[in-house]
Amino acid sequence: MRKPVIAIDGYSSTGKSSISKIIAQKLGLVHLDTGALYRGITYFALNNCLGANGEINLSDLFNRFNEIQLEFKLVDTELVMFLNGQDISTEIRTNQISQNVSLIASQKEVRDFLLDAQRSMAEKGGVIMDGRDIGTVILPKADFKFFLTASIEERTKRRFLELKGLGIETDENSVRENLVSRDKTDSERAVAPLKKAEDAIVIDNSNFTKIETIDLILSHLSHF
Repeated sequence: MRKPVIAIDGYSSTGKSSISKIIAQKLGLVHLDTGALYRGITYFALNNCLGANGEINLSDLFNRFNEIQLEFKLVDTELVMFLNGQDISTEIRTNQISQNVSLIASQKEVRDFLLDAQRSMAEKGGVIMDGRDIGTVILPKADFKFFLTASIEERTKRRFLELKGLGIETDENSVRENLVSRDKTDSERAVAPLKKAEDAIVIDNSNFTKIETIDLILSHLSHF
């Protein structure tokens, strides 16, 4: 029997990626963190496409897509993001990347560059994909769609603890400001904005643990 295609969208720091990863393990699916793809391009841009003013030169980036090879590789049972053969899974989680990724993700050229690759990954089923426009743009015919949300206070706490765990120095106020800014940019961008698909199941996990959120999602997938 064909395994399902599952789309999980939602705001930053609602646990989309970590939750999707665990569900993939439980159901024998492949988990694809699309946010890591955009972070990978942001990492490339910051290291190769800065203008004289220190800002990302978008035209330069668009002209260098042929130099970008992003792929997920299986490392110790986990899919890890590689850019041109280099493991960048830790580097793409820094504050610098977070502060620039919304700009990159809002560019039509970037989204077009990644669109076919993401759809081809899901063609045969057995995939859970998380991001901001999976259920609305990338996989509009997904078998199941979920939309995760949580309060800004709870998301700030989660993101701060995540960065602390990665050894990245920051403070909660900076984390909160970054999340608020990204919410605004992601929701208001002209190309593929963050929004709930009409047929998505909404889960506010402000007061749920990760395990409780996972169990709730699995309850909707119980017949698979």
